Amino acid sequence: MQTLNLPSGPIEADQVDQPHHAVWALLESVTDPEIPVVSLREMGILRAVREGSSGLEVVITPTYSGCPAMGQMEDDVKAALAKAGVEARVLTQLAPAWSTDWMTPDARSKLRAYGIAPPPEGSASSACAHSTEPINVVQFAPQKIARYTAPTVACPQCGSENTTETSHFGSTACKALYKCLDCLEPFDYFKPY
Repeated sequence: MQTLNLPSGPIEADQVDQPHHAVWALLESVTDPEIPVVSLREMGILRAVREGSSGLEVVITPTYSGCPAMGQMEDDVKAALAKAGVEARVLTQLAPAWSTDWMTPDARSKLRAYGIAPPPEGSASSACAHSTEPINVVQFAPQKIARYTAPTVACPQCGSENTTETSHFGSTACKALYKCLDCLEPFDYFKPY
């Protein structure tokens, strides 16, 4: 399988200097099936449009490797391309792993307006991706287990930080369920990865 050095952060919309600008513009209409207010590019899922050995290729990266919406996303990309008469293969690339740091500022704003608290910008550690030191991915809890402390998350409805995590998993595995203790509204929080 061909590997590609993908961009390490959000991909901006105005890609006029890109060789496949028209395809990028066409795919701007393809939204995340679980969050229809954001495009795949804004979420950082759409990573590349490139020439491959057998023609045009569109590269998508799932928010996590078991994301159940990936099949639908691939179908939606193929349908948008076919409707415009563009022949291309859609490739799913798992490495580098998707990060919430790849979300655009517009995606974060749209998530908030939709009622989902977005992760703060830069909340996923990008330092690990650029480190030359080995990364310890398996860590064990110390003998004295510290209680899990959920991050402070502002309510997307009223802006209050007086919120509490009610479940570590929300409507999808990539979100946690929170409740605002001021306006009493429940809401999803997109967990940083």
